[in-house]
Amino acid sequence: MTPRLGLPDLGIGIGLRSAHYAHILERRPALGWFEIVSDNYLEDAGRPLELLDRIAARYPIVMHGVSLSIGSTDPLDHDYVRRLVRLRDRVNARWVSDHLCWTGVAGRNTHDLLPVPLTRASLRHIADRVCAVQDALGAPLVIENPSTYAAFRGDTLSEWDFLAGLCAATGCGLLLDVNNVYVSSRNHGFDPRAYFDGIPWDRVVQMHLAGHSDNGDHCVDTHDGPVIDAVWQLFADAWRRCPDGASVLLEWDARLPAFPVVAAEARRARRHMRTAAGAVS
Repeated sequence: MTPRLGLPDLGIGIGLRSAHYAHILERRPALGWFEIVSDNYLEDAGRPLELLDRIAARYPIVMHGVSLSIGSTDPLDHDYVRRLVRLRDRVNARWVSDHLCWTGVAGRNTHDLLPVPLTRASLRHIADRVCAVQDALGAPLVIENPSTYAAFRGDTLSEWDFLAGLCAATGCGLLLDVNNVYVSSRNHGFDPRAYFDGIPWDRVVQMHLAGHSDNGDHCVDTHDGPVIDAVWQLFADAWRRCPDGASVLLEWDARLPAFPVVAAEARRARRHMRTAAGAVS
């Protein structure tokens, strides 16, 4: 089995946000790559797409979607998938990712990442849809673990066992969101290291880091501040378990500061990677 599915280790990057376009184009900061929200660039023309073309000429791009709705019972939106492929080819995106979730039903989009039932039947249903998307992409789809706030009474699998089964059934990749593991562990009361014990690390292509809001009895994945120490510690543990490395990205979406602040927060990952490497050696 090929580690990281043969995909490159892009180093450390941040999510591309419109408030930072000018800084990136004028200053050309030293950063490994950018991740885009695919859904923001699916039109065939327009100023955002023109600016993305210019950035993509200088930096590697990865696409991260929020509307594939891979867990929905609605028919797969093949037009949406075709537009993803067209954008991927236009900007030479290194891979395409989305979430283990559903976003709507009966043609209605909730614009939220809703939890899927963690059952064998759901696993078979989602695996079929992942395979259909991968056939269209001609490449592995990369699936992210979401942050969740509710679960189904009928769940028979842990989320980590579900993801391991999905990888085995489809050959897909994993985007391990370390912050989401922390948030969900707080909300559902599981040990995040049990999650790490259960996933196939040779399928981890990418990791996400982000800030969240801690409301005492629950956490919300808000992407509105720095990464907390507990998440950095989990990231170091994750890095130790990932023998071939992975591309690391910082998400910061709300209360967005200037680009240098976000880039500096992303670069903090290097210290934790060195710490993890020292522990392994």
